[in-house]
Amino acid sequence: MRQFPDIVVVGAGIVGAACAEALSAAGHVVDVLDRDAPAAGTTASGEGNVLVSDKPPGAELRLAQASRRRWPELLRSLREELGDIADFEWEPKGGVVAATTVDGAEALAAFAAEQREAGVDARVLPSGTVFELEPHLTRRTTLAVHYPEDAQVQPVLAASALLAAVRRRGGTLRSGTAATGVVRGRDGRVTGVRTGSSVLPCGAVVNACGPWSGELAGAAGAPIAVLPRRGMILVTAPVPPGTVRHKVYDADYVGAVESGDAELQTSTVVESTRAGTVLIGSSRERIGFDDTVRMHVLREIAGKAAALFPVLGRVPVMRAYGGFRPYTPDHMPVIGADPRVPGLWHATGHEGAGVGLAAATGQLLAELFDGRPPHVDPEPFRVDRPGLMAEVVA
Repeated sequence: MRQFPDIVVVGAGIVGAACAEALSAAGHVVDVLDRDAPAAGTTASGEGNVLVSDKPPGAELRLAQASRRRWPELLRSLREELGDIADFEWEPKGGVVAATTVDGAEALAAFAAEQREAGVDARVLPSGTVFELEPHLTRRTTLAVHYPEDAQVQPVLAASALLAAVRRRGGTLRSGTAATGVVRGRDGRVTGVRTGSSVLPCGAVVNACGPWSGELAGAAGAPIAVLPRRGMILVTAPVPPGTVRHKVYDADYVGAVESGDAELQTSTVVESTRAGTVLIGSSRERIGFDDTVRMHVLREIAGKAAALFPVLGRVPVMRAYGGFRPYTPDHMPVIGADPRVPGLWHATGHEGAGVGLAAATGQLLAELFDGRPPHVDPEPFRVDRPGLMAEVVA
């Protein structure tokens, strides 16, 4: 009889679900806890991006490339195991990045050249040919780069499929259960996770709480600098098929992603869904967990989108939604064991790239947990790296 899990993953978003799936696939009994419903937090407020186009050469890009390779493999294996429930709308539609100024074109061309050296398929399009890919893109476009590897999933469906596999393998999903800390034995090792007045015994805990990861880490006696960074997205009424064919964003987007500025930043991101609606982003601001809807943010997002795709200026917006993304000061995820608390692991800090990086993050965490050779170098994601710990000490 099963009495308690080997591992408890705290957080049922896309990253937590991917970690739980990879650990259960490796033979571990895994329970997943979440204070809310599965995928109801950051995952539900995202666009489902699986991108390599927005990352400069380095460790995060290598993780993104590994995850891009892993997602189709994961989809195939989950379909074999679960059937139709594993359909999470995988769309390898590709991406287009557009510059509308001379300076922007020069910067975009240089960025694409660096990415090609790192193995990214980044195709600078000859003048005018971008309109064959995106007929409604603004004619003010000065340069465009096509990224065939960019893809999209429906994030809530993806997380649900991963969690369904965990349950099928003997794990348990505990919704509406908040983890308030960990319990440690005499040797200092984790022996359970505290949930209010009760304790769930386990051999290890994975902190995959997204923007709330700092709270659990602090309660466990191992603080990490993970902060909420808010983003807003608009959803339009359905548009005719082919209005927006790829994931399209302006060349300012990469700078906004990499910036550490706490003030509001917006850049244009436009993509269609299978339902015919168009998702429009994006904004970034560090305002804690303040979820107030600010109309000036929505107007700025909408105005920039209409400048990039003039046709959208005539399309009504049906709704807007926002969410909090787990931000780290050095813009790198935290993946691996915490040396301060044996048995405590982290998988967080992906900010707005959690969906795209989840598949490789789960695989990497499971490899490290079992002592297997990791498929990507885990060193840049260590919890005790200077770029993260300096903020904790401060």
